[in-house]
Amino acid sequence: MSISAAISNAVSGLTAASRGTETVSTNIANARTEGYARRELELSARIYERGGGVSIDGVRRMVNASLLADNRLARAQLGSADTIASFHAALEDAIGTATQAGSLGNLLTAFDAAVVSAAARPDSDTRLSAVLDTAQTLAQKINSIANTIQSARTSAEQTIANDVARLNSALDQVTSLNKQIASLTARGKDASSMMDSRQAVIDGISAIVPIRQVPRDHGQVALFTTGGAVLLDGTNPARVGFSRADPVTVGMSLAAGTLSNLTFNDSQLTSFQQAAMFSGGTLGANFAIRDDLAPEYQRQIDAYARDLYDRVSSPEVDTTLPTGGPGLFTDDQSAFLPANESGFANRLAVSALVDPTSGGQLWRIRAGMNAGVPGEVGESSLLNKMSAVLSASRAPGSTNISSSLRTLHSLTAEISSNAASSRIRSEATALQNTTHYESLRTALLADGVDTDKEMESLLALEQAYSANAKVFQTANDMLDTILRLT
Repeated sequence: MSISAAISNAVSGLTAASRGTETVSTNIANARTEGYARRELELSARIYERGGGVSIDGVRRMVNASLLADNRLARAQLGSADTIASFHAALEDAIGTATQAGSLGNLLTAFDAAVVSAAARPDSDTRLSAVLDTAQTLAQKINSIANTIQSARTSAEQTIANDVARLNSALDQVTSLNKQIASLTARGKDASSMMDSRQAVIDGISAIVPIRQVPRDHGQVALFTTGGAVLLDGTNPARVGFSRADPVTVGMSLAAGTLSNLTFNDSQLTSFQQAAMFSGGTLGANFAIRDDLAPEYQRQIDAYARDLYDRVSSPEVDTTLPTGGPGLFTDDQSAFLPANESGFANRLAVSALVDPTSGGQLWRIRAGMNAGVPGEVGESSLLNKMSAVLSASRAPGSTNISSSLRTLHSLTAEISSNAASSRIRSEATALQNTTHYESLRTALLADGVDTDKEMESLLALEQAYSANAKVFQTANDMLDTILRLT
């Protein structure tokens, strides 16, 4: 080997050691950076015809593709579970529990107690006023629960629109990064930093909808939903569209044509297609809230409001009422029609006929809604009948709940229990998904930069650099000696 070849080999070794040190230092600096993939310098021996030495072939990102894919699917499951759990928790809070003073059950108990108290002293305006106050508070609570349901639907609708906008923007970013990565790779440049950025963007997509990443030529990737929708494969990303309704009100639905599904590349998706292509993640969860979970709560609270109305609006309770006429509770000051049950909980109101602030008379609570005169101040038959009917076991008139016999109190407990059970189940699912996601995230981080191993590599590089420098110095000294002899 000539002295010049030895110098060339030493220089290549020095260069490789320098690049290796740069790579290690980058790894150590990004040891805690989310989405950063550890780098390794790829080296190969130069062919002997070039004098030997070492060639730098490039820098390789070390990513556990299987672990990354599982982490993304877990992230989608967690996003869905957290969204559903938050919804059920909000509804349970709106309905309230037995330990909460303002719960539906406790407000019904307060109303029942006020009726019983007024029946004992029907001549007392104070006690009649308590009936009015507790009835209004109960009606307002039912209104509030119904409004919470519709607010949840409106919020889900807004979140869907936001997720669609984020999804389209992210797909544009991945497309742009794909092009830049392909360009750099084609020129033999290191595109690792852009790959890190792309990974972070794709991770964000995975919270919206579960996806699969497939490698393509020149460092590019294709993206598919787990349901088979092609989000990106080539230079043109898919376009997902959504027409938002604001606000979402009672009665708005897909069936009625007042709410919409997604569009995919300008084609309207059916509910079946959408469920197959975009299930999971926050996107699927919010569609479930808007179209299934919240409407079911609405049907329950509407049925509850109807049962309350029916119990005290019977001529058997208040003989002054015509058949079908409103009693103490009304449908926005009108008679309730069974065909208009949808949204009744939003419209439930205490009759203005008994409210002095609206020109009504308190004594009508004792004498009857349509009574022309106060009558005997000691007459308590209506109040006694009202108390009895609130505690009576009967089948609800609504077909949206089971027809089993129950008191209004037991129906209240049933609705409250259903909300609590749904919350508990959804939170258990969310906790399970959180644990799964965190375990995968921890494994992904552990699979990344190990600073101890990087320090070992740094020491080895230091030794290699010193050895190559020694070779260079020795060869240079030999060359100087030859030059002095000549």
